[in-house]
Formats: sequence, C-alpha cells, structure tokens
Amino acid sequence: MSFLKSDTPVDVLKHLLVIGAAGALLLFGFFFVYLPITTNHGETIVVPKITGMKQEALEDYLDERNLRYFVDDSSYNPSIAPFTVLTQDPAPGERVKEDRKIYISVSMKNPPVIKMPKLVDGSVKNAQMILKSYDLVVGEIKLVPDLAQNAVLKQLVGGKEIAPGAPIAKGTRVDLVVGDGQGNQEFPVPNVVNMPQDEAATLLVGQGLQVGEIFYQPAEEGQTEGTVVKQRPVPSPGATIRMGQLVDLWIAGDAPLKSVD
Repeated sequence: MSFLKSDTPVDVLKHLLVIGAAGALLLFGFFFVYLPITTNHGETIVVPKITGMKQEALEDYLDERNLRYFVDDSSYNPSIAPFTVLTQDPAPGERVKEDRKIYISVSMKNPPVIKMPKLVDGSVKNAQMILKSYDLVVGEIKLVPDLAQNAVLKQLVGGKEIAPGAPIAKGTRVDLVVGDGQGNQEFPVPNVVNMPQDEAATLLVGQGLQVGEIFYQPAEEGQTEGTVVKQRPVPSPGATIRMGQLVDLWIAGDAPLKSVD
C-alpha cells in the first residue's frame, strides 16, 4: 500500500492502526468463530453402551448419535449369539467428539478350525488341560482295563479316532479312552487247547495275556499238527489268571526250522 505525499506521520500511523485492527479482527473471527462452528469445538458426546447389541443394529443406533463403529477383532463363543458386540473402545460413559469411531469386537458365526493336539500316551489330567487350552470340550472319559492307569489310550470324535494334526473346529467334543490301571484283575483262564497256534496266540493277546514258552512234541493219533495240545496254566474250573501273565503252550508237530541268514 502507498501513502500520499501529503499524508502526515500521524495519518500514516492511523492507517497502520486501522490495518492492524482489521487483521486482528479477522484472526479472532477465524479462530473463535469460524473454527468452533466448523469443528464443533467444545461439543462432546457421551459414548453409549453397545456391548451385547447385535452388529446389524449398530449403524442406525450410532448414526443417530453422530458416531461410527469399526470391527477390529472377532472371537468364537458357543454360548453367545453370532455377531454380538463383545467389547468396545472407547468405553461407555467416555466423552468424545462427533463422528468418532468406536472400535468393537464381535462373536463369530462359525468356530475357527485348528489342528487336533496329541493326547494319547499322556495322562488324562494333562489331556483335559490341553483340550481346554485349545477351546475344545472334554467329552466322555471311558475307563477300560489296562495296566497304564489314567493314561489316554485313544482320542475320539463322534465315536471315531482322530489323529493328532487333523483339522477340528473349536468347541468340538473330544472323548477319551483311559486305562483304569486294573490290569491285575483276575479272570478265568481261557482255554486254547485244540486251537491252531496262531489263533491261540491272537486270543491270548486279545485278553491282555502274553504267550510264554512254546514246546513242540510229536503229534499223537487224532492230533492235528500245529494245534495246541496242552497249556499252562490249565483251564480247570475255578482257575484264574491276571492280565499280563504268561501262558505256555505245547504244540503238536516239529518245531519250525530257523532260517539261516
């Protein structure tokens, strides 16, 4: 801006004062009038409680309150309906500006799929802890005769064995077959006389017994080679045996030739 040569120093000073006052007025109006109007300065909204609400109802509910939401996490819980709000941030009661995002986590519709852990050969107590840590459900615990007391012998889903590493959904029920430690219970001595040697061995093992010494003797009249003609202990009335014990067998015929390497 130029000043007339006839302007006195006083006039110039007046002009500068007017310009300064106008500039100050503009700055005041910008910061204390314009900005508060456009940014809602000083206006806040109390965050409502939205946990427990269904996600589908959130948009209209928050839009009425000039708020928004964003799903930043999800988890599965079979006891909670799908798409239910589990957590929120900011918390209910906090004051925020308009158009603020509320970050939420919701419950999933389908459980995530994980790998089945290995439970066999471990203790039943350890298996229960592992299942809970994997968000799997401890199902039926079936005790069966076995010397390995409280040891997991099988892991089942729906009555079928499931291998470690197989895909399984969280929340699935897993049943356990566990040894009762009572393999020393007595039961009647099984009779394997007149049975082929291989069938006799299979029967004994199936009942938790072991095949002891094998003796071979010439087949007598009426005896079939390769069959059991005698056993020890003898299966007499009232005779009992414990699981894991040995049963010696006498076989009709010659002993098989040993192969020479």
